[in-house]
Amino acid sequence: MNIKDRVIVVTGAAGGIGRALAKAFAEHGAAKVVCTDLQAQDVEDVARDVDGIAFAADLRNEAEVARLVEETEDQTGGIDIFCSNAGILTLGGVEVSDADWQKTWEINVMSHVWAARHVVPRMIERGGGYLLNTASAAGLLNQIGAAPYGVTKHAAIGLAEWLHIEYHDQGIGVSVLCPQAVQTDMIQGNEASIASLDGIISPETVAKSCMEAIEKEEFLVLPHPQVRDYVALKGANYERWLGGMRKLKRQFGL
Repeated sequence: MNIKDRVIVVTGAAGGIGRALAKAFAEHGAAKVVCTDLQAQDVEDVARDVDGIAFAADLRNEAEVARLVEETEDQTGGIDIFCSNAGILTLGGVEVSDADWQKTWEINVMSHVWAARHVVPRMIERGGGYLLNTASAAGLLNQIGAAPYGVTKHAAIGLAEWLHIEYHDQGIGVSVLCPQAVQTDMIQGNEASIASLDGIISPETVAKSCMEAIEKEEFLVLPHPQVRDYVALKGANYERWLGGMRKLKRQFGL
């Protein structure tokens, strides 16, 4: 899909990957970028930088997602690309409270479901559109020390696959973003240990990969290209891959 002259929504746009996506879309000639986040002041700053529209919303609430879609459609004439980028990292295992599991599920998975539920029928009626859903390499592999994150990111990828299969022939393109470590608040304080693996990339590098994927209509967006090799290893020899993950866990004392 050509990005130029498109109306684009980016959730989680107040910082990190979302902020970089908003700027990249504007630089690629988007007609309007709607910047959405829970933090009103921060998202207003980003919207001002890209001559876009700021929209404060709590994406844990389907009614808020529906309001975002409806008001954006009314104001702009129609959403061409919807980027479900908002996400959170929840550390811990099965002992994590039900409330924190639920919060992680709502943000990392259900916000994607609700966005598709409310925007895809409108896109189909207009002849097509595009979804960019941010997951993680953790959704293809896993996340040591963070069960809620690994589980919900797996679910986010499963949803993106389903959306592609279900709606591709009706003109809906889907890409799913699966980076490893990105220089955002999510990894703050753990940069040294993370960098010893496959390195930390900038949000701008991630955004560049997304622009290329959307323009080529590629499903899997891998800003860390080595992830493709890890997925191949996992599929070729699951037991060996699990052993490698256990070794990595011991290496970091987790």
